[in-house]
Amino acid sequence: MVIDKLENLEQYVSLNPLFAQALGYLRSTDLNAHENGKVSLVEGKLTVNFSQTKPKQKGEARLETHDAFIDIQIPLSGTEVIGYTPRAELPETPYNAEDDISFYEGNAATYLVVRPGMFAIFFPQDAHAPGISPDGVRKIIVKARV
Repeated sequence: MVIDKLENLEQYVSLNPLFAQALGYLRSTDLNAHENGKVSLVEGKLTVNFSQTKPKQKGEARLETHDAFIDIQIPLSGTEVIGYTPRAELPETPYNAEDDISFYEGNAATYLVVRPGMFAIFFPQDAHAPGISPDGVRKIIVKARV
């Protein structure tokens, strides 16, 4: 897991071959003016999803992991709290290959605050519970194939 300021995202492009293309798109796009929805940058390998979350409390946020994709989560408006637990500390749970997701019961071990101007990267070993916010968050989720 990585959490940092958006201005430092370039320092992490070496972590995945698709990150450079994602960064190029993020830099060349008016992110706040973009409509909600998915943009496919590389079919089946790299997408950018603009979304608006609903209000959610910690107890409502489910821990999740992805086997095939890395998430880069970027709040555009509103402060988002994201739960985090290392996957190795969680029990085995069913994996939905079609949606590339596993869900876990219980609360996260740690909670991170991610504000506009920041980002968080979650790898397959990082269980995360996103979207915790009293008002909801407008955000971007970049999905890059491992």
